Amino acid sequence: MPDTAIPPSYPVTPMNRVKRRHDRGHYDHETVHAILDSSAMCNVSYVIDGQPYCTPTLFWREGTTLYWHGSSASRMLRNLSKGEPACLTVSHLDSLVMARCGFNHSADYRAAMCFGHATLVTDLEEKKRALVMMVDRFFPNRTAGLRQSTAKEIKATSVITMEIERASAKIRAKGVGDDEEDYALPIYAERLPVRSVIGEPEACPRLMPGVSRGEDLKAYQPGRTLDEALREAYAEAYGG
Repeated sequence: MPDTAIPPSYPVTPMNRVKRRHDRGHYDHETVHAILDSSAMCNVSYVIDGQPYCTPTLFWREGTTLYWHGSSASRMLRNLSKGEPACLTVSHLDSLVMARCGFNHSADYRAAMCFGHATLVTDLEEKKRALVMMVDRFFPNRTAGLRQSTAKEIKATSVITMEIERASAKIRAKGVGDDEEDYALPIYAERLPVRSVIGEPEACPRLMPGVSRGEDLKAYQPGRTLDEALREAYAEAYGG
């Protein structure tokens, strides 16, 4: 019998339903998680006393749970410590699209929006584990070879966790999309791909003699896209 199992998806409600261009909306875990795992930075939105804020920060995912970190003195982390509602977003610009009409100029992109209630990680052992994964998610097994963080450093850093309660992804990968009659116009149009590409490593000039680049950085080779390197590192770090 063919496998007809429905892949896991996030519930669709008025909060996360894509309002415009429903055909570009995705709610399945695979699509949402792939967009998240291809990014190192996110933006976290929240409200304090009626004033909206949006903070960029590093983040990572474990299953359907998101983590991010910051200084213990951070306004964001002080506010998002007791189950406050938050929205975490990431976006990738894949191309700029020049059409034959200004209205049809666009961009190809991948974006994900995740909703939940953010909570401060208070258990010390869980916090230590999370701070290890803050590094190892990007550079698998790197922490084991580093100078270990002191109690003071750990205390100065806070970690926030948020279960993804609802999420949506929105993807445009169309390229040039003119009105049919406009294709006959003598106007140049193109899709201009945009990529974040890893450059040549720049070793610290104060390295001790004999210290070389380790396996923890093998995903980050010059010429590779950052998307590809991050996905590979995530798969190795979490055995997926």
